[in-house]
Amino acid sequence: MKLFDVYPINDITIEKGLGSHVWDNHGQRYLDMYGGHAVISIGHSHPHYVATVSGQLATLGFYSNSIKIPLQEQLAQKLGAVSGKTNYQLFLCNSGAEANENALKLASFHTGRKKVIAFSRSFHGRTSLAVAATDNNSILAPVNETDHIIFLPFNDVAALTDCFKQQGNEIAAVIVEAIQGVGGINVASSDFIQCIRQMCTQYAAVCIADEVQCGYGRSGDFYAFDRSGETADIYTMAKGMGNGFPVGGIAIAPHILPRHGMLGTTFGGNHLACAAAIAVLDVIASEDLLSHAKEMGGYIIDSLMKIPGILNVRGAGLMIGFDVPAELKELRKALLNRKFIFTGEAKPNTVRLLPALNISKADADEFLTALKATISELTTTNPG
Repeated sequence: MKLFDVYPINDITIEKGLGSHVWDNHGQRYLDMYGGHAVISIGHSHPHYVATVSGQLATLGFYSNSIKIPLQEQLAQKLGAVSGKTNYQLFLCNSGAEANENALKLASFHTGRKKVIAFSRSFHGRTSLAVAATDNNSILAPVNETDHIIFLPFNDVAALTDCFKQQGNEIAAVIVEAIQGVGGINVASSDFIQCIRQMCTQYAAVCIADEVQCGYGRSGDFYAFDRSGETADIYTMAKGMGNGFPVGGIAIAPHILPRHGMLGTTFGGNHLACAAAIAVLDVIASEDLLSHAKEMGGYIIDSLMKIPGILNVRGAGLMIGFDVPAELKELRKALLNRKFIFTGEAKPNTVRLLPALNISKADADEFLTALKATISELTTTNPG
């Protein structure tokens, strides 16, 4: 049997990681400014994380949700305290797509409605309803097509207001990334977020903040949606939640009531997943990583704005993007192959930075120095 060939893969085999660095099978060290799609939140092989997960594995790796799992309660309490959502409810699953799928399903249960508003350049996952709410027809199979999704322009208050005026009584939910990740680090304006909240309240729709990539402290606030001063009814999360261990969840406002059988999962909230997620929250709190993400993100963004040759620097905290002109289209590949630095991309010409929340200033400076040198090399090779 061979692997199903759906990933464009770099010819690199990573064997170990520590902090913001990884090493390949030849001993080459790389600076990780991408965290494996924003997954590595507290650094590779953080000692507290390793000890917590290892200790749980030595005790009990798994049993199902048919029995009490005190670790789930511990995780819910700690997540409420660190996020500030102490009166919310937690449902645990395994991934971001599952989190969004369950959030949308729950919104429909709660409202009795079918229609969902999503936005241009959104990405919410690859499962059935999550992919239907994703603005990318190339990953939408015929079986996923539905008339229940309404796509509106991102950051367009007038279009959102008009849609609710026309169809508000049919809208079950609005799902939004306060900072779009795959879409290119597009930051929602405060006015836009406030309008979403106002319309959802006015028309009794559910406001879903997709925090799978922009959440869990990445923006410098625990949830990026809250930067606007508003509060969502459901927050979805995954990626950085387990620092590499597959775990996802939805935080649900108290007015949305559960019933037995409404949602369910075999592996969600298992003992190892909870141990990993608890360890991440321990480190976020003990190392004050929300403040650190704001500080380091501000430093990197300010530094990027001073570098000639890059355009439209944007983001918040350690979720950062910038655009490159045609003559620098190979910048990301050059950073990887010449300087051994992992970064991300968004089509057509955006470089994305999603490092661990505890990245050091020395590592940030290493990246900035390499970036300047690479731009100079490419400009010399490919003058405008």
